[in-house]
Amino acid sequence: MSTTSAFSKKLLTLPCKYTILGPQRFVGFDGIQYVFMYLEKLLENFNLNQKQAKTYLACLELGPSSVLRISQKAVLPRSTTYEVLNSLRQQGLVSTFRKKNIKYFTAEEPQKIINKIKNKTKLLIEALPQLEAAQYKAKNQPVVRFYQGKQEIKNILEKTLQEAREIVAFTSVDDIFSTLEYFFPKFVQKRVKKKIPVRVILRESSKARERKTSGPQELRQVKIMPSKYEHHGVMLMWGDKTAILSLKEELTAVIIESKQLTAIQIATFNCLWDSLPD
Repeated sequence: MSTTSAFSKKLLTLPCKYTILGPQRFVGFDGIQYVFMYLEKLLENFNLNQKQAKTYLACLELGPSSVLRISQKAVLPRSTTYEVLNSLRQQGLVSTFRKKNIKYFTAEEPQKIINKIKNKTKLLIEALPQLEAAQYKAKNQPVVRFYQGKQEIKNILEKTLQEAREIVAFTSVDDIFSTLEYFFPKFVQKRVKKKIPVRVILRESSKARERKTSGPQELRQVKIMPSKYEHHGVMLMWGDKTAILSLKEELTAVIIESKQLTAIQIATFNCLWDSLPD
């Protein structure tokens, strides 16, 4: 296979965001332009913007050249090209010299780009212990996330299926069925299939009594609290997370990620659980 066809084939198999003319397949361009378009997109993946990539490749192809020639080759305004060349010079990718009072720019060897990436990677590796220490400190701070809408509430329930070994919950079962009528029964089926048990305290209602009766088949222990303690939502606790879902009007949710705060909520739940009749 020729160099031209090999590069063009490679270019056309890149993700759509890297292609320029898509199905037109760069009609009218010769093989060298295929190569340079591919290289331009490749350089953009290594922290050069489009103008910098165009300008560096123009310098590489032309050799020592004036700003005017480079701007013509890169198809950029002369003033823009000068600014881009200065930015490339600051990165060590082009150098300058004067000849007969004209300033020339020349591209440094492509190996410099590789060396630059290697140096950055080395610095990151050396800083890894400090980065991990910072991450550890962040993990010890509570993280609070806010969500809104029915789909987000569904996503939170799905999240419990991915993370939980056991779920404990306060729930207004009538509200959850009226809000998530078709979704919730499927969620329960998935939970049972994954063998995730749940202990749940429900507000008194006929629906709550039904859930208590069917509980053993669905890995669910149920206790019922008086209906006078009115609420229209769900509180779920699993792992180091507490989720509070409002199922009335605004359909909002909060997830608190904190080992200590979740432990407080679970302790409160267990205290109430132990005080309720079986």
